[in-house]
Amino acid sequence: MSRFIAAGAVAAASVLLLAGCATASVGSGSGGAVVWGTPSPPAGEVLAQGTVMDVDGTVELCLGAIAESYPPQCRGIPVAGWSWDEIEGWETSGDVTWGAYAVRGTYGGSTFAVTGEPVMLALYDPIAPVDPTGGQPGTADEAALTEMQDAVPELIGDGFLASYPENGWLWVDVVWDDGTLQAAADETYGEGAVVVRSAMRPFD
Repeated sequence: MSRFIAAGAVAAASVLLLAGCATASVGSGSGGAVVWGTPSPPAGEVLAQGTVMDVDGTVELCLGAIAESYPPQCRGIPVAGWSWDEIEGWETSGDVTWGAYAVRGTYGGSTFAVTGEPVMLALYDPIAPVDPTGGQPGTADEAALTEMQDAVPELIGDGFLASYPENGWLWVDVVWDDGTLQAAADETYGEGAVVVRSAMRPFD
């Protein structure tokens, strides 16, 4: 059985399919029903860190789990405009070529279109993101965190990457969120329980 490792900066525990989120509803803390909708695609360029996997000419960007086989395996987002020419840091085995990169492009909800030169993750020095919690503990106890962690993959759908509990919060990594998923999580579980983080971030 293959072990799984995280790709890029995203701590992964679930295999990525495609971005986009299935609509679902659950009871909120106030007794109502919360609809978990689909985030709108980013309007401009985004930056993502992950593994680019080329299997016999079919290229995908994997932001989630990577099977540590040889060659590695993953399922990701289809990539348009990718070329290995003049790029370093990749390996090839049989019909599989792969490498870990920070990539810039546009994302329409199903395909990532490359618009800038990729940078090897080994050479990439990103700015640390701001801690949205301000270092304050969350409001959820262990039982609530376990319940939320079990529920959010289905609520979010194919855009879900991974989640883990820490300091009273459930940290949830997704392909992309424009605020839709964070708002649904706050309404469902109350503010101070869930932090939703996007693997793709607006390119400045």
